[in-house]
Amino acid sequence: MVDSRGDHNHIRSSPVEGRGSTSFAPAYQSLGNQFIIHIGVERGLSEATVDAYAADLAGYTTWLAGRGVDDMRGVSRGDVEDYLTWRRAEGDSDRTRSRRLASIHEFHRFALSQHVVDVDVSASVRAPKARRDLPDVLTIDEVSRLLDAASMNGSMDPVVLRDKALLEFLYATGARISEAVGLDRGDLDLEERYARLTGKGAKQRVVPIGAYACDALSRYYGSSRPVLESHSRHGTEVRAVFLNLRGRRLSRQSAWDVVRTAGERVHLSRPLHPHTLRHSFATHLIQGGADVRTVQELLGHASVTTTEVYTHISPQTLVETYVMTHPRATAG
Repeated sequence: MVDSRGDHNHIRSSPVEGRGSTSFAPAYQSLGNQFIIHIGVERGLSEATVDAYAADLAGYTTWLAGRGVDDMRGVSRGDVEDYLTWRRAEGDSDRTRSRRLASIHEFHRFALSQHVVDVDVSASVRAPKARRDLPDVLTIDEVSRLLDAASMNGSMDPVVLRDKALLEFLYATGARISEAVGLDRGDLDLEERYARLTGKGAKQRVVPIGAYACDALSRYYGSSRPVLESHSRHGTEVRAVFLNLRGRRLSRQSAWDVVRTAGERVHLSRPLHPHTLRHSFATHLIQGGADVRTVQELLGHASVTTTEVYTHISPQTLVETYVMTHPRATAG
Protein backbone atom coordinates (compact mmCIF):
# COMPACT_ATOMS: atom_id res chain seq x y z
CA MET A 1 0.00 0.00 0.00
CA VAL A 2 1.22 3.49 -0.81
CA ASP A 3 1.58 6.07 1.95
CA SER A 4 -0.96 8.77 1.11
CA ARG A 5 1.01 11.38 3.01
CA GLY A 6 3.60 11.69 0.25
CA ASP A 7 2.49 12.73 -3.23
CA HIS A 8 5.70 11.85 -5.01
CA ASN A 9 7.86 9.67 -2.77
CA HIS A 10 6.51 6.26 -3.78
CA ILE A 11 5.84 6.62 -7.49
CA ARG A 12 7.93 6.20 -10.56
CA SER A 13 8.47 8.96 -13.14
CA SER A 14 8.70 8.37 -16.86
CA PRO A 15 8.90 10.79 -19.80
CA VAL A 16 6.03 10.98 -22.27
CA GLU A 17 6.60 12.24 -25.82
CA GLY A 18 9.19 14.71 -24.58
CA ARG A 19 6.52 16.75 -22.74
CA GLY A 20 7.58 16.76 -19.10
CA SER A 21 7.20 13.58 -17.08
CA THR A 22 4.38 11.66 -15.44
CA SER A 23 4.33 10.27 -11.93
CA PHE A 24 0.96 8.59 -11.70
CA ALA A 25 0.46 5.69 -9.35
CA PRO A 26 1.36 2.46 -11.22
CA ALA A 27 -2.25 1.30 -11.58
CA TYR A 28 -3.11 4.55 -13.35
CA GLN A 29 0.12 4.92 -15.33
CA SER A 30 -1.19 3.77 -18.71
CA LEU A 31 -4.27 6.01 -18.68
CA GLY A 32 -2.20 8.82 -17.23
CA ASN A 33 0.31 8.59 -20.08
CA GLN A 34 -2.53 8.73 -22.61
CA PHE A 35 -3.96 11.79 -20.85
CA ILE A 36 -0.60 13.59 -20.89
CA ILE A 37 -0.19 12.90 -24.62
CA HIS A 38 -3.74 14.15 -25.19
CA ILE A 39 -3.24 17.51 -23.47
CA GLY A 40 0.37 17.97 -24.52
CA VAL A 41 0.32 16.80 -28.13
CA GLU A 42 -3.28 16.82 -29.34
CA ARG A 43 -4.36 19.94 -27.45
CA GLY A 44 -0.93 21.56 -27.59
CA LEU A 45 -0.78 22.86 -24.03
CA SER A 46 2.58 24.18 -22.85
CA GLU A 47 5.08 21.96 -21.08
CA ALA A 48 4.57 23.94 -17.87
CA THR A 49 0.82 23.38 -18.06
CA VAL A 50 1.24 19.66 -18.79
CA ASP A 51 3.60 19.33 -15.82
CA ALA A 52 1.08 21.12 -13.60
CA TYR A 53 -1.64 18.64 -14.55
CA ALA A 54 0.73 15.73 -14.00
CA ALA A 55 1.72 16.99 -10.55
CA ASP A 56 -1.90 17.40 -9.44
CA LEU A 57 -2.91 13.98 -10.74
CA ALA A 58 0.18 12.29 -9.30
CA GLY A 59 -1.03 13.20 -5.84
CA TYR A 60 -4.60 12.20 -6.62
CA THR A 61 -3.83 8.76 -8.07
CA THR A 62 -1.30 8.02 -5.35
CA TRP A 63 -3.93 8.83 -2.72
CA LEU A 64 -6.45 6.59 -4.49
CA ALA A 65 -3.94 3.73 -4.58
CA GLY A 66 -3.23 4.23 -0.89
CA ARG A 67 -6.96 3.96 -0.27
CA GLY A 68 -7.02 0.65 -2.14
CA VAL A 69 -8.73 2.02 -5.27
CA ASP A 70 -6.61 0.64 -8.12
CA ASP A 71 -9.01 1.09 -11.04
CA MET A 72 -10.83 4.12 -12.45
CA ARG A 73 -14.05 2.11 -12.46
CA GLY A 74 -13.76 1.79 -8.72
CA VAL A 75 -13.50 5.52 -8.04
CA SER A 76 -16.62 7.06 -6.50
CA ARG A 77 -17.81 10.59 -5.96
CA GLY A 78 -17.10 10.03 -2.27
CA ASP A 79 -13.46 9.28 -3.08
CA VAL A 80 -13.10 12.60 -4.91
CA GLU A 81 -14.76 14.51 -2.06
CA ASP A 82 -12.68 12.69 0.56
CA TYR A 83 -9.48 13.52 -1.33
CA LEU A 84 -10.32 17.22 -1.32
CA THR A 85 -11.17 17.02 2.38
CA TRP A 86 -7.82 15.35 3.04
CA ARG A 87 -6.03 18.04 1.03
CA ARG A 88 -7.69 20.70 3.18
CA ALA A 89 -6.47 18.91 6.31
CA GLU A 90 -3.00 18.89 4.77
CA GLY A 91 -3.13 22.68 4.51
CA ASP A 92 -4.32 23.34 0.96
CA SER A 93 -6.10 26.65 0.47
CA ASP A 94 -9.49 26.81 -1.23
CA ARG A 95 -7.81 28.08 -4.39
CA THR A 96 -5.32 25.22 -4.43
CA ARG A 97 -8.04 22.63 -3.92
CA SER A 98 -10.04 24.25 -6.74
CA ARG A 99 -7.05 23.88 -9.01
CA ARG A 100 -6.61 20.23 -8.04
CA LEU A 101 -10.32 19.61 -8.69
CA ALA A 102 -10.03 21.19 -12.14
CA SER A 103 -7.28 18.67 -12.94
CA ILE A 104 -9.37 15.81 -11.55
CA HIS A 105 -12.37 16.89 -13.65
CA GLU A 106 -10.22 16.85 -16.78
CA PHE A 107 -8.81 13.40 -15.98
CA HIS A 108 -12.21 11.85 -15.31
CA ARG A 109 -13.74 13.38 -18.44
CA PHE A 110 -10.84 11.99 -20.44
CA ALA A 111 -11.43 8.52 -18.95
CA LEU A 112 -15.09 8.82 -19.94
CA SER A 113 -14.20 9.88 -23.50
CA GLN A 114 -11.91 6.83 -23.79
CA HIS A 115 -14.70 4.52 -22.55
CA VAL A 116 -12.60 3.52 -19.56
CA VAL A 117 -15.55 4.40 -17.34
CA ASP A 118 -19.27 4.69 -17.99
CA VAL A 119 -19.85 7.79 -15.88
CA ASP A 120 -17.84 10.79 -14.70
CA VAL A 121 -18.17 10.52 -10.91
CA SER A 122 -16.34 13.83 -10.43
CA ALA A 123 -18.82 15.87 -12.47
CA SER A 124 -21.06 16.80 -9.55
CA VAL A 125 -18.18 17.69 -7.21
CA ARG A 126 -17.90 21.48 -7.02
CA ALA A 127 -15.03 23.75 -6.15
CA PRO A 128 -14.85 25.37 -2.70
CA LYS A 129 -16.52 28.76 -2.31
CA ALA A 130 -14.27 31.74 -2.87
CA ARG A 131 -13.18 33.76 0.12
CA ARG A 132 -11.95 36.72 -1.88
CA ASP A 133 -13.74 39.54 -3.64
CA LEU A 134 -14.74 38.56 -7.16
CA PRO A 135 -14.05 40.84 -10.11
CA ASP A 136 -16.91 42.76 -11.69
CA VAL A 137 -18.00 41.19 -14.95
CA LEU A 138 -20.58 41.93 -17.61
CA THR A 139 -23.08 39.40 -18.87
CA ILE A 140 -22.71 38.22 -22.47
CA ASP A 141 -25.77 40.28 -23.36
CA GLU A 142 -24.24 43.41 -21.79
CA VAL A 143 -21.01 42.91 -23.72
CA SER A 144 -22.96 42.47 -26.95
CA ARG A 145 -24.87 45.69 -26.29
CA LEU A 146 -21.64 47.51 -25.51
CA LEU A 147 -19.86 46.33 -28.66
CA ASP A 148 -22.85 46.74 -30.96
CA ALA A 149 -23.42 50.31 -29.75
CA ALA A 150 -19.75 51.13 -30.38
CA SER A 151 -20.47 51.00 -34.13
CA MET A 152 -22.67 54.11 -33.77
CA ASN A 153 -25.12 52.81 -36.39
CA GLY A 154 -22.41 52.05 -38.92
CA SER A 155 -20.58 55.38 -38.66
CA MET A 156 -17.38 55.66 -40.71
CA ASP A 157 -15.96 58.35 -38.44
CA PRO A 158 -12.27 57.50 -37.86
CA VAL A 159 -12.55 57.74 -34.08
CA VAL A 160 -15.67 55.57 -34.00
CA LEU A 161 -13.96 52.88 -36.08
CA ARG A 162 -10.88 53.04 -33.85
CA ASP A 163 -12.90 52.80 -30.66
CA LYS A 164 -14.93 49.88 -32.02
CA ALA A 165 -11.71 48.05 -32.96
CA LEU A 166 -10.20 48.72 -29.54
CA LEU A 167 -13.23 47.46 -27.63
CA GLU A 168 -13.58 44.34 -29.78
CA PHE A 169 -9.86 43.65 -29.35
CA LEU A 170 -9.99 43.98 -25.56
CA TYR A 171 -12.88 41.54 -25.25
CA ALA A 172 -11.57 39.12 -27.90
CA THR A 173 -8.13 38.76 -26.29
CA GLY A 174 -8.54 39.57 -22.61
CA ALA A 175 -5.69 42.05 -23.01
CA ARG A 176 -4.88 44.60 -20.35
CA ILE A 177 -5.41 48.16 -21.57
CA SER A 178 -1.66 48.78 -21.30
CA GLU A 179 -1.06 45.76 -23.54
CA ALA A 180 -3.55 47.01 -26.12
CA VAL A 181 -2.12 50.53 -26.38
CA GLY A 182 1.41 49.10 -26.44
CA LEU A 183 0.52 46.90 -29.41
CA ASP A 184 2.63 47.42 -32.55
CA ARG A 185 1.50 46.64 -36.08
CA GLY A 186 4.03 43.83 -36.29
CA ASP A 187 2.34 42.19 -33.31
CA LEU A 188 -0.90 41.65 -35.24
CA ASP A 189 -1.57 39.01 -37.88
CA LEU A 190 -5.17 39.42 -39.01
CA GLU A 191 -4.86 36.72 -41.65
CA GLU A 192 -3.83 34.10 -39.11
CA ARG A 193 -5.96 35.79 -36.42
CA TYR A 194 -3.50 36.18 -33.58
CA ALA A 195 -1.78 38.93 -31.61
CA ARG A 196 1.47 39.01 -29.65
CA LEU A 197 0.95 40.83 -26.35
CA THR A 198 3.66 42.15 -24.06
CA GLY A 199 2.56 41.92 -20.46
CA LYS A 200 4.03 42.42 -17.01
CA GLY A 201 7.78 41.97 -16.77
CA ALA A 202 8.01 42.27 -20.59
CA LYS A 203 6.70 38.71 -20.88
CA GLN A 204 5.16 38.02 -24.27
CA ARG A 205 2.31 35.70 -25.14
CA VAL A 206 0.42 34.89 -28.34
CA VAL A 207 -3.37 34.97 -28.18
CA PRO A 208 -6.05 34.21 -30.80
CA ILE A 209 -8.37 36.94 -32.08
CA GLY A 210 -12.01 36.21 -32.85
CA ALA A 211 -13.70 36.97 -36.16
CA TYR A 212 -15.61 40.03 -34.88
CA ALA A 213 -12.44 41.69 -33.63
CA CYS A 214 -10.52 40.88 -36.82
CA ASP A 215 -13.30 42.44 -38.87
CA ALA A 216 -13.31 45.61 -36.74
CA LEU A 217 -9.51 45.87 -36.91
CA SER A 218 -9.55 45.42 -40.70
CA ARG A 219 -12.06 48.24 -41.10
CA TYR A 220 -9.98 50.43 -38.79
CA TYR A 221 -6.80 49.66 -40.73
CA GLY A 222 -8.52 50.19 -44.08
CA SER A 223 -10.09 53.60 -43.62
CA SER A 224 -9.64 55.02 -40.13
CA ARG A 225 -5.99 54.66 -39.27
CA PRO A 226 -4.73 56.40 -42.47
CA VAL A 227 -6.87 59.42 -41.56
CA LEU A 228 -5.47 59.52 -38.04
CA GLU A 229 -1.96 59.22 -39.46
CA SER A 230 -2.57 62.28 -41.63
CA HIS A 231 -3.32 64.41 -38.55
CA SER A 232 0.22 64.11 -37.25
CA ARG A 233 2.34 67.25 -37.36
CA HIS A 234 5.48 65.74 -35.90
CA GLY A 235 5.61 62.34 -37.53
CA THR A 236 3.18 59.49 -37.07
CA GLU A 237 3.87 56.77 -34.54
CA VAL A 238 4.24 54.31 -37.42
CA ARG A 239 4.50 51.18 -35.28
CA ALA A 240 1.48 51.74 -33.02
CA VAL A 241 -1.78 49.98 -33.81
CA PHE A 242 -4.09 52.41 -32.01
CA LEU A 243 -3.56 56.13 -32.75
CA ASN A 244 -5.02 59.28 -31.26
CA LEU A 245 -6.28 62.32 -33.16
CA ARG A 246 -2.73 63.68 -33.43
CA GLY A 247 -1.46 60.54 -35.09
CA ARG A 248 0.43 59.44 -32.00
CA ARG A 249 0.12 56.25 -29.96
CA LEU A 250 -3.11 56.18 -27.97
CA SER A 251 -2.44 56.64 -24.25
CA ARG A 252 -3.62 54.29 -21.53
CA GLN A 253 -5.85 57.00 -20.06
CA SER A 254 -7.44 57.74 -23.43
CA ALA A 255 -8.12 54.04 -23.99
CA TRP A 256 -9.71 53.82 -20.56
CA ASP A 257 -11.92 56.81 -21.46
CA VAL A 258 -13.07 54.89 -24.57
CA VAL A 259 -14.20 51.96 -22.39
CA ARG A 260 -15.88 54.18 -19.78
CA THR A 261 -17.71 56.24 -22.41
CA ALA A 262 -18.93 53.10 -24.17
CA GLY A 263 -20.45 51.88 -20.91
CA GLU A 264 -22.21 55.17 -20.32
CA ARG A 265 -23.60 55.11 -23.86
CA VAL A 266 -25.53 51.87 -23.29
CA HIS A 267 -26.52 52.78 -19.70
CA LEU A 268 -25.01 49.76 -17.99
CA SER A 269 -26.19 49.19 -14.45
CA ARG A 270 -22.67 49.58 -13.04
CA PRO A 271 -19.64 51.67 -14.05
CA LEU A 272 -16.85 50.01 -15.98
CA HIS A 273 -13.24 49.88 -14.87
CA PRO A 274 -10.07 49.24 -16.93
CA HIS A 275 -10.21 45.45 -16.47
CA THR A 276 -13.97 44.88 -16.88
CA LEU A 277 -13.67 43.47 -20.40
CA ARG A 278 -10.67 41.37 -19.37
CA HIS A 279 -12.62 39.90 -16.44
CA SER A 280 -15.64 39.33 -18.69
CA PHE A 281 -13.46 37.60 -21.29
CA ALA A 282 -12.13 35.11 -18.72
CA THR A 283 -15.49 34.52 -17.05
CA HIS A 284 -17.34 33.88 -20.29
CA LEU A 285 -14.70 31.41 -21.47
CA ILE A 286 -14.97 29.41 -18.24
CA GLN A 287 -18.76 29.60 -18.32
CA GLY A 288 -18.54 28.07 -21.79
CA GLY A 289 -16.32 25.24 -20.53
CA ALA A 290 -12.80 26.47 -21.19
CA ASP A 291 -9.89 24.89 -19.33
CA VAL A 292 -8.76 27.08 -16.43
CA ARG A 293 -5.11 26.61 -17.38
CA THR A 294 -5.80 27.62 -20.98
CA VAL A 295 -7.46 30.79 -19.65
CA GLN A 296 -4.40 31.30 -17.44
CA GLU A 297 -2.15 31.34 -20.49
CA LEU A 298 -4.49 33.60 -22.45
CA LEU A 299 -4.52 36.11 -19.59
CA GLY A 300 -0.77 35.90 -19.02
CA HIS A 301 -1.09 35.02 -15.33
CA ALA A 302 2.12 33.73 -13.78
CA SER A 303 0.19 31.38 -11.51
CA VAL A 304 -2.99 29.40 -12.10
CA THR A 305 -4.17 30.39 -8.62
CA THR A 306 -4.70 33.94 -9.92
CA THR A 307 -6.95 32.60 -12.67
CA GLU A 308 -8.94 30.38 -10.31
CA VAL A 309 -11.03 33.32 -9.10
CA TYR A 310 -12.99 32.95 -12.35
CA THR A 311 -13.81 29.33 -11.58
CA HIS A 312 -15.49 30.50 -8.38
CA ILE A 313 -17.74 32.82 -10.34
CA SER A 314 -18.99 29.93 -12.46
CA PRO A 315 -17.72 26.48 -11.42
CA GLN A 316 -18.64 24.91 -14.76
CA THR A 317 -16.94 22.03 -16.48
CA LEU A 318 -13.58 23.15 -17.86
CA VAL A 319 -12.91 21.43 -21.17
CA GLU A 320 -13.44 23.35 -24.40
CA THR A 321 -11.01 25.53 -26.32
CA TYR A 322 -11.13 29.24 -27.09
CA VAL A 323 -12.73 28.96 -30.50
CA MET A 324 -15.45 26.64 -29.26
CA THR A 325 -16.36 28.76 -26.23
CA HIS A 326 -15.81 32.46 -26.91
CA PRO A 327 -19.15 34.03 -27.88
CA ARG A 328 -17.55 36.25 -30.57
CA ALA A 329 -14.85 33.89 -31.82
CA THR A 330 -16.74 33.08 -35.05
CA ALA A 331 -19.07 35.13 -37.15
CA GLY A 332 -22.57 34.11 -38.19
